[in-house]
Amino acid sequence: MAERYSSFKPGGTLWLLQRVTAAFLIVVLAFHFFLLHFVNHASDITFAGSQYRMQDLGYYSLMVLFLITATFHGVNGVYNALVNQGLSGTQKTVVKWVLIVASLLLIVQGIRTANALAGIPLY
Repeated sequence: MAERYSSFKPGGTLWLLQRVTAAFLIVVLAFHFFLLHFVNHASDITFAGSQYRMQDLGYYSLMVLFLITATFHGVNGVYNALVNQGLSGTQKTVVKWVLIVASLLLIVQGIRTANALAGIPLY
């Protein structure tokens, strides 16, 4: 039988966060699909409607949290998949920092977009 290898340390913080973010994403994705694909059909979704939804503090907060959670979950999963495939040494360090910088840029731009939709000044 093949030995199981994972770069996640069971019971570690990143291991736990990967599972917690997965559970959160399942719930928020279900909400997203229900609201934007069943309650409102694709042809009913407009830019003005998106602006209106983002002006609600609860919806805005949920979407920003969704952005941060999805970014962490995806990048953490990709990084650990690469480590599981044998990434090590300098390459591992470079990939880690490239992913961190890319994640931060994605989150900053996502929040800027959310703020613009919500009518929050971008200064």
